[in-house]
Amino acid sequence: MTLDQWAVLLADPESRIEVVAGVLVPSPRPMWFHLRSVTRLAFLLDEQFGPEMSAGAEAELLLCENPLTIRVPDVVVTSAEVAEANPPRIAAADAELVIEVLSPGTKHVDEGAKLFEYADAGIEHYWIVDLDPPVSLIAYRLIDGDYENFGEHSGSVALEVAGAPVKLDLNALINPRAQR
Repeated sequence: MTLDQWAVLLADPESRIEVVAGVLVPSPRPMWFHLRSVTRLAFLLDEQFGPEMSAGAEAELLLCENPLTIRVPDVVVTSAEVAEANPPRIAAADAELVIEVLSPGTKHVDEGAKLFEYADAGIEHYWIVDLDPPVSLIAYRLIDGDYENFGEHSGSVALEVAGAPVKLDLNALINPRAQR
């Protein structure tokens, strides 16, 4: 499959479709609890980044054009300039941070294949969030072409992305009223 073919493909509302090495790969659509947590996470990050960066949920991420590999991570953080251009997909070179929120249907891919694909694409920060109590986050950072574990967190966490400090109450991802 080419990028032009992908661009005209009709989306299947019953599944999330990605392309890996030119092959369509469907996965189950996330359930409500997962979607709410992803939306909340993108919102909380976007609020903190200010005018320089932007966080969004479920954007297409172009990892490689040949063979075509497009993933749809739960959250992508890019520059505000890229976000304001409203591209159909974010190029890996423009992604500052990619976050996957684990679900039963994607856990092995998020912790396995995507870990290597995002590293190969040169994305500096990759976080994996597990919503099972206690809510936790593993922060990976690209060092010499491979991801290194920069910490496993639960509760409140303070991290940095592209020089910008980020504070998150991970429990607020499953209980949004906890921060009110």
